[in-house]
Amino acid sequence: MDVLLLALIKSLFVLFVVVTTFAYAMLFERKIMAWMQLRPGPNRVGPWGLMQPAADAAKMLFKEDLTPNTADPLIYKLAPWISLATAMGVFAVIPFSESGGTLWGVGDVNAGILFIFALTSIGVYGISLAGWSSGSKFPLLGSVRATAQMISYELSMTMSVVGVLILAGTTSLAGIVHAQNSLWFVLPQFVGFAIYLTTAVAETNRAPFDLVEAETELVGGFHTEYSGLRFGLFFIAEYLNMIAVACVGTLLFFGGWNPLFGLTFIPGIIWFVLKAGAFIFMYIWLRTTLPRLRYDRLMNFGWKFLLPVATLNLMVTAAIVAVEH
Repeated sequence: MDVLLLALIKSLFVLFVVVTTFAYAMLFERKIMAWMQLRPGPNRVGPWGLMQPAADAAKMLFKEDLTPNTADPLIYKLAPWISLATAMGVFAVIPFSESGGTLWGVGDVNAGILFIFALTSIGVYGISLAGWSSGSKFPLLGSVRATAQMISYELSMTMSVVGVLILAGTTSLAGIVHAQNSLWFVLPQFVGFAIYLTTAVAETNRAPFDLVEAETELVGGFHTEYSGLRFGLFFIAEYLNMIAVACVGTLLFFGGWNPLFGLTFIPGIIWFVLKAGAFIFMYIWLRTTLPRLRYDRLMNFGWKFLLPVATLNLMVTAAIVAVEH
């Protein structure tokens, strides 16, 4: 019971931190985009606009929650929670730092990266069921498009990560960080990192790969018929996935909590937050800069370019490691 209680306390604390991070990541995005577009951004609610996330949450809670007559009531209401639960579950196995041999995280799973890929794959069901259960053709088309995109780019993402697993010799996220004590894997696996970065943007439906919400073609995508809190849950899940991808990329390619330039007096958790924050800033930069791709070009890029390059990178990495050993 003590172990279960400790795990529960850890889980609640991590979820509180992650949800708070999501709220202010959204504010940070709006501020950065405004700065890049030479406008003020949110600055009315609270000092410097810091209470804007709370105002947005209150507005979303009090909006009317509508269910179409043609919708499947159970699946329609369940789909947003599937997306949210899978997005939150990823943080159960992410180690954020290490102190005295003790990991800062909810759980230390030996096959942590495999657990993350398995759980995020289930998140596709939330989107596909949302579109199907709405009982409307535009959400259905949006969900089919989203499912095809996520499955296509998930394959390349997995292939890009296998090179890191070969170099580290483990599937444990903490073990991968320890393997980077002397050299971060972004250097020997730069091609894998570039593929991971590209597929991560596509997996989280962010610009320029946000084709699942192409309002000019699909009205609003898979969530067209949703309103109120359930509408907000999809976007909370999207931001949580973005934060999770940033954390996993930090662990796989940038040494996790390992310090830069030997600055060991700075706590590891600070290094981890700074590296993950740089990932999130890059997401915002891409959204502000690049236009949306055409859908056929998006799929061609995933299947005809990223997947062959990821396969070649994996084969070359495996061959080099085999020769060295």
